[in-house]
Amino acid sequence: MVNKMNDLVIFSGNSNPALSRRICNYLQKPIGGAKVTTFSDGEIRIEIDENVRSKDVFVIQSTCTPVNDNLVELLLMIDAFKRSSASRITAVIPYYGYARQDKKVAPRVPISAKLVADLLTAAGANRIITLDLHAGQIQGFFNIPVDNLFAAPVLLEYIKNNFDDNVVIVSPDAGGVERARAFAKRLNASLAIIDKRREAPNVAKAMAVIGDVSGKKVIILDDMTDTAGTLIEAAAAIAEKGAKEVHACCTHPVLSGPAVQRIRDSELKSLVVTDTIPLNHKTAECEKIKVLSIANLIGEAIIRSHSGNSLTSLFV
Repeated sequence: MVNKMNDLVIFSGNSNPALSRRICNYLQKPIGGAKVTTFSDGEIRIEIDENVRSKDVFVIQSTCTPVNDNLVELLLMIDAFKRSSASRITAVIPYYGYARQDKKVAPRVPISAKLVADLLTAAGANRIITLDLHAGQIQGFFNIPVDNLFAAPVLLEYIKNNFDDNVVIVSPDAGGVERARAFAKRLNASLAIIDKRREAPNVAKAMAVIGDVSGKKVIILDDMTDTAGTLIEAAAAIAEKGAKEVHACCTHPVLSGPAVQRIRDSELKSLVVTDTIPLNHKTAECEKIKVLSIANLIGEAIIRSHSGNSLTSLFV
């Protein structure tokens, strides 16, 4: 029997309520009733206010700052749905925290991305929907299905509508070359790469530009921007090579520490991000930052996941 939309219920944690509302507007479904609060000592308190027995539950929660609070909130909500006899629980995680810790880079360090995957599974999640994982192999850390969507359709549409053909797509490091090449191919644009050497965590030095950027509009493409160190060093190196304009696009605007001030003071003319992570008031006031919504993309993934239809066309 084909599931009906009235079997679908959407819940939201506290990490990104604005995105949850946009997704629910696309789905034309209300956000499910749930109290997500804290006790006086800081422990998280969850109470589901409606019947979810035999329902297909989707809980939306980015594990962004405060990362640990939002992660535990998500785990407790999943556990509450499991104990309330939901038929299936899908964790919709637009931004998957701890994704950068996906391998052992030194002795005696954890693989945090794998631990978080185990926690989500143990809590009772039956499926994961996420967006632009920092490392694609994280999907293999789960023993449940993972749909890793891409913000590419949203970003590509923006680039096509706001830039001419004289564009160069730049990867800020070797790890992002595949992503940048895919964008360049779809835009029929040139490709360049930044040779970067990282001296310490969150500290990056752009050393050289491989490719021709002189006299052209350049778009630096990355999956996330944290302290913006890599981004501004890349922009400076590109500007030194005679680029006409330097712009940047990234999916996840982590933007911690001095990131916003660095962006203001940098060679960047604009930074285009998505709403996987909500911007704080100070960040939202930065005139260089433009936010695009991925609500419709995630909403469509939820509909197809619920109805059992293919998500293949969303993986572009």
